[in-house]
Amino acid sequence: MVDAAGRISVRETDLEFYHGVALARLGRWEEARARLLAGQRLNPGDERFPVELGGVAFKQKQYPQAAAWLRQAIRLNNKSPYANDFLATIYHLQGNLEASLKYWNRIGKPKIGRALIQPGLRVDPVLLDRAFSFAPGEVLQLSELLDSRARIQGMGIFSFPGFRLEGREDGRFDIGFAAGERNGWGNGKLGAALSILRGAAYQTIQPEFFNLRGSAINLTSLVRWDPDKRRLQANLTSPLGGNPMYGYWLGVDLREERWDLRGSSRASAASLGALRLRRNAVRAGISSFRSGPWSWSLGGELSHRDYSDIRSGPGLQQSELLSGYQLAQMSQLGLELWRLPERRFEGNLQVSSDLGRIWTDASSAFQRLQMSVRSRWLPKMTGEDYAMEGRVRAGKIFGRVPFDELFILGLERDNPLWMRGHIGTREGRKGSAPMGHSYFLSNWEIDKIVYSDGLVTVKLSPFLDTGKIGGRSSPLGSRTWLWDTGAQAKLSVLGIGFRFVYGKDLRSGNNSFYLMAEVGGNGSGR
Repeated sequence: MVDAAGRISVRETDLEFYHGVALARLGRWEEARARLLAGQRLNPGDERFPVELGGVAFKQKQYPQAAAWLRQAIRLNNKSPYANDFLATIYHLQGNLEASLKYWNRIGKPKIGRALIQPGLRVDPVLLDRAFSFAPGEVLQLSELLDSRARIQGMGIFSFPGFRLEGREDGRFDIGFAAGERNGWGNGKLGAALSILRGAAYQTIQPEFFNLRGSAINLTSLVRWDPDKRRLQANLTSPLGGNPMYGYWLGVDLREERWDLRGSSRASAASLGALRLRRNAVRAGISSFRSGPWSWSLGGELSHRDYSDIRSGPGLQQSELLSGYQLAQMSQLGLELWRLPERRFEGNLQVSSDLGRIWTDASSAFQRLQMSVRSRWLPKMTGEDYAMEGRVRAGKIFGRVPFDELFILGLERDNPLWMRGHIGTREGRKGSAPMGHSYFLSNWEIDKIVYSDGLVTVKLSPFLDTGKIGGRSSPLGSRTWLWDTGAQAKLSVLGIGFRFVYGKDLRSGNNSFYLMAEVGGNGSGR
């Protein structure tokens, strides 16, 4: 075939196709690619050429190129069983289960045989089985995998949970589940000590107990004895009614804090007011973990606050020092906006609302509205090197709100809105970061893995933050847009993360250094 095709001077689509296929059978890959590319130029709408070009790339172990050619073939004919099966197989071999299911589901695959559970797990097998939304004998749908993964993570006892498919001779697949399981105070004496003492550098311990009697009942707590930011917090979480699709949570939070309001954390910043705050709260709620693209949470809180040692100033308005009992209702709605498993990209929307009122003041009702769009992209076909994450958030407060309910943009252990070049405390006291009734904030970062051996992982992460905050408390807000940049060093040991942050305020030139501890490297448990 190769010899005969080589003697024909007039080239046609079919001739180029069969010539290229014959060269590929002989392992003459570059010549085969040239002939197939020539045929594709003659007929760009012929799906055979990108399929065979994908096969040539696959044989040369050029998997990203092979996947790109097969995606092109599917754009020409999205019902092609061969192209969909081939592309799904490539993603399966590369460990991208989501992408493989996306294309296998188009052709009624993969049918599940058995569920292979990692031996030695202490969680109740019935509870774990209820977390899986798929069933043996049925086709595993991508939506079922995503729902199962969200419910597994919602149980709060597994780190790095993973599913895998194992082919069988009868054409079906067994599905395996493996994860690191948190039990008791921690896995081993070293793991328990790291977990409890991870915040000792800033006068905090965090005792935690997971998976009580195999029921996924977890108790987490925080004890901080910093004289300017005393805090005692405890939270109990558990599946609701033995169903991991839903969870309930109970919590108590006791705080006593000293605030020194200033325009920045610099020593020369003038005082805008000061106070001592005492706030005690109990809360409870239920959450629904992903069902389709949606998730939600509803809860309520009863709290009491009072102020003392008040030193008035331009940043401290008496109308915001609302004391007494407060009843609040919290709600949150999550929605998956985008998911491109073959590109390893996802984006999610989260909207939250807090409604509250101080009982001692009939005019003190308020509402805090916030919206967040978060995206994550893994640019490589495998692994998490150069992972990129971006988050854009905005919020606004309506009505009269207690002083400590204002939004804050800055690095502070109790604050989720990070401007990593702005330290939220000065000499240990809160109040040096911008505050206000409305804000806009964006955070972007890239993770470069510099070392990993399975137990220890080190990442370097440059970042860029920008934001603005203001509203009625204008002396505490930002008159201009804030821009911060810098880098983070992230260390993960046995599932416990430590993050060292260097940030620079591009407006003022201030430098900031911050150390924080996390659980699983995901920002929780600060």
